[in-house]
Formats: sequence, structure tokens, C-alpha cells
Amino acid sequence: MKFRATLLATLVCLIAIAFFARASAAKTLLVDVNMVACPTAAYTSIQAAVNAASSGDTIRICPGVYVEQVSIDKSLTLTAESGAILMPSSLQSNSTSLSDGSPLAVALLVTNTTGVTISGLIVDGTNNAISACAPDLFGIAFQNASGTIEHSTVRYFELTTALNGCQSGTGILVQSGGGQSSTVTIETSSIHDYQKNGITANEVGTSVVINSNTVTGVGPTTGAAQNGIQIGHGATGSITNNTVTNDVWSPCTAVATCTALATNILVYQSDGITLTNNVVSVGQVGIFIASNNAKLTGNRSSANSVFDGIHFEGNSNSVKSSTVVNSSESGIYVDGNSNTIETNTIIEAGVGILVTTGSTGNLISRNSIFDCPTTIQDPKVRNIAQLLKPQR
Repeated sequence: MKFRATLLATLVCLIAIAFFARASAAKTLLVDVNMVACPTAAYTSIQAAVNAASSGDTIRICPGVYVEQVSIDKSLTLTAESGAILMPSSLQSNSTSLSDGSPLAVALLVTNTTGVTISGLIVDGTNNAISACAPDLFGIAFQNASGTIEHSTVRYFELTTALNGCQSGTGILVQSGGGQSSTVTIETSSIHDYQKNGITANEVGTSVVINSNTVTGVGPTTGAAQNGIQIGHGATGSITNNTVTNDVWSPCTAVATCTALATNILVYQSDGITLTNNVVSVGQVGIFIASNNAKLTGNRSSANSVFDGIHFEGNSNSVKSSTVVNSSESGIYVDGNSNTIETNTIIEAGVGILVTTGSTGNLISRNSIFDCPTTIQDPKVRNIAQLLKPQR
């Protein structure tokens, strides 16, 4: 018994020694593009530090403008000091879509790894110089990779005015393929002035937590129909405490003639998504659910032109304790079965709650509806999911 106790103690000590040896081996690599703010830096480019780093290391990025594309395929922490800007010039294709193989040009690409954290970095697409609809332009992309984006800004991922109809220009992409997975948390960040989507999470194997971000579209545009936040094509996750505004496709001015629409939040062909305490405004549909089993609680949607504050096309979805203010067609639109709409407040809409003919088993109770000419209406079915322009 004494021998076994001694052996166990020895094993514990060896494990502890190995753990602390690995922890002590982790390094911090210092980067300064002009060697002014951090004169002791060993690297003047982020990519050089990434190449030199070992898995588990931290790269500290000093203030300055870094004119480069960066690719990461190992577990690293990138910590940027205030004023550190990644602003590539003339972006080149450096990856391909995991859904269709089309070329992607990504400012900061993370692939085939786990445990990558990006914190405090500004990623700016102003000088992207993409001159066609391909390659597709992205700020940050996690492909078959996992980690965290926090306290960062992703901005100006747009093409020229002549190319504003291209379905390109997205702030953040999370994507999986080939049976692999991506688990990414995106939080307390600012994403704005994108051409297509602010944040996109697509494909089976992708799981995201999108929390406490501010996502701001370009406002009324005749170009690509924008989606502020999109989870789609089999991805899973949650969308919580975000503020999403200013996604409007300006040619869409009437229900009967609209050929495309913009959304603040879009859940497309992805079941079981939760949306909690988000604030969305200035869109054609504030929150569009084209899926099943979504759970919406405590969201607020306002200033929705042409269409609806919250729009369901699917089954067994629920919206509770949410507020919709000023929506042209309806506060809440329901096309599907066994959906739950209760304890919501709707103020100023053409119809408070609009449930399409043929929808069955929906529970509608304890809602407060004000300033709506029609409280609840059961019209002929009109599916508008065909007008959506999700990113793939």
C-alpha cells in the first residue's frame, strides 16, 4: 500500500512538472511595425511573429499600421495595444470557401487549429483593392478553426461603388467543412461598413456565440442586400445582447414589388438557434427566422420599412417578452405551425400579429398591441424567404 501511494505521488509530481514546464515555455513575442512605441520588439510584422511563435505563445502587437495579410494555423493569442491596425494593401486570394471552393481574400485568416484569441485589433479593409466580384472579401475568417474574437473592430470591407452589387465584403466569417468543426466566440466587438454581411456563421460543424457586439450596416444601398448577423446552412449557436442597425436594400419599397430584402439578424436553414436581448433597428426585417425551433426572448426591433419587426417561416419557433416598434407590414409575422407568440409588446404596425392562412397549432397569448389598425390577421400565405439574400 505504501509503495502504491509513493508511486501515485510521484506520478502527480511528474504531471505537475510537465504542466508547469509547458506553461513556462510559452513566450510573448513583441511586434512593432516602426520600432517607436516598442523599441525592443523583435519583429516588425505580425506574420513574422506568427511564423516564429510556437503553439500557446502570445503575440503582443504595438500601435501602428500593419500593411499585410496574416494567416494563423497554430494556437496563439494576438493581443493588440490601442492603435494597432491591420490594414492590408491589395488583398490577394489566400483561401477557398469550404462550401463551394470559390476563392477568398481574407485580411486575417485562421485555419485548422484551436485556441486562437484575437483581442483589441482593428482590421481595416480600406485599401483592399479588389477589382472584381471574386475573390470574396473578408476581414477575419475562422475556417475549421476555433477561438475567440474580442474587443476588436472590423471595418470597411467594401468594394468600389461600381462593384457594390457583388455579394462580397463581410466583416467576420466562421465556416466549417469536410466533417471538421469551428467553435468561435465573437464578443464586445464593432463591425461596420461591410458590403454584404457583418458576421456570417455557416455550415454544419460550426458553432458560434455572438455576444454584445455592435454591428452597423452602410444604410440604404442599391448594392448587395445586407444581413447584419447571419447563422445559416446548418450552423448552430446563440445571438445575445447585440446591437444591429442600418441594413436596408433601398430598391425594396413595397411588398408587392420587392425582389430582395435586407435583415438585421437572419437565421437561415439552421435550427435551434437562441436569440436573447438583442436590439435591432433600421432594416426591412429586424429578425428573420427561416428555420425551426428558434427561441427569441427579450429582443427589441424597431424602424422596419416595408416588412416586419420579427418574421418566422418555420415550425416550433417561439418569441416571448420582446418589443416591436414601428414596422410597416406587421409587428410579428408567422408562417408555420406550432409556434409560440406570447407576452410581447407591439407598438405601431400595419398588423400587430400576422399569421398566414394554413398555419396551425400556433399559441398566441398575453401580447400587448397598440396603435395597429389590425390586431391579428390571418391572410393568404405569402412566403418571402425567396427574397432573402443569405451569404454562402
